[in-house]
Amino acid sequence: MSDMSEPLNPAPQLTVMTVNIHKGFTTFNRKFILPELRDAVRKVGADVVFMQEVLGMHDDHGKRLEDWPDAGQYEFLADSIWPQFAYGRNMVYPKGHHGNAVMSKFPIVRYENHDVSLPGPEKRGLLHCVLKVPNFAQEVHAICVHLGLAEAHRQQQLDLLCQITHTEVPADAPLIIAGDFNDWRRRANDVLWREAGLREIFVTAYGEPAKTFPAIFPVLSLDRIYVRNCSVHLPVVLPRRPWSHLSDHAPLVAEIRL
Repeated sequence: MSDMSEPLNPAPQLTVMTVNIHKGFTTFNRKFILPELRDAVRKVGADVVFMQEVLGMHDDHGKRLEDWPDAGQYEFLADSIWPQFAYGRNMVYPKGHHGNAVMSKFPIVRYENHDVSLPGPEKRGLLHCVLKVPNFAQEVHAICVHLGLAEAHRQQQLDLLCQITHTEVPADAPLIIAGDFNDWRRRANDVLWREAGLREIFVTAYGEPAKTFPAIFPVLSLDRIYVRNCSVHLPVVLPRRPWSHLSDHAPLVAEIRL
């Protein structure tokens, strides 16, 4: 006979995906492929999608390209599949702006974009979203990351990320951090584990981070998914076809149990 005090519902599972969409263009900006990208993302069936290099607006592209969406790229990608989305504007220029975005099948109850830019031309942000998953008491925290190209900048941005995990995320809350870390020297794992108790899911599952860049023949481990207070099942790098045509970064996908 089972103990009636045990919860009847198993821990919820959600599928997460992270991808740098390169502003909806193929490598070297040769071709606009956002509609194809949307179809490919839909086929993955992820509950929560973390995206980097998302265009919120661009006047010239809107005038020049016939299939350019009327709304921001994140709205076009979310469409009828992900009813909830958040956008964090990082880089602003005369013709438009781009940044990070999160699409979710679950309610996003609040979000905040943290500017972690350092002096220089690069503008970077950490988009922190708080999700309400049905039949789960705790709020789930999701942070979409795009770090700088300079090693010194990344170190400072990782420190800021660790601070946010302590000041804005309850110690026992499920936390998922995903995105483009540009961490080709693989320095982030030790920092995030030591300072914030975050585990990289491919390192945990397979002993090393996934190679994701360039997508056509990945040799660098730039894209990551880190978790705290949840477990991970079957993390995978999505296959070269069709993804090497759709982005210069290979996307990562995993099932996460809260």
